[in-house]
Amino acid sequence: MASDTVLELTDTNFESEVVTSDQPVLVDFWAEWCMPCRMLAPTIDEISQEFEGRVKVGKVDTDANRDLALKYQIQAIPTVILFKGGEVVKKWQGVQQKAEFVSELEKASA
Repeated sequence: MASDTVLELTDTNFESEVVTSDQPVLVDFWAEWCMPCRMLAPTIDEISQEFEGRVKVGKVDTDANRDLALKYQIQAIPTVILFKGGEVVKKWQGVQQKAEFVSELEKASA
């Protein structure tokens, strides 16, 4: 479900791609069967293209990567988390408007 500019994040590569990243990282926690997740996907793709080079964007399939879902206390999907310097900066649950993400990403990537 990831596009060319959206990373597929897993239990294996999360540390290197997100936690130790020198760029802010927007992570979409989703599942294949989740209809709201599918509704949010085009917005995540657009953001990944608009912020390419400034912010990394990735997706975590919560069914395949349960350890990450537990670690970040994902209780509902979609949940989107903005990381900067390996720390959680902002967490959204449910489908959000693109402007909600863009506002926080502008601040994080400034």
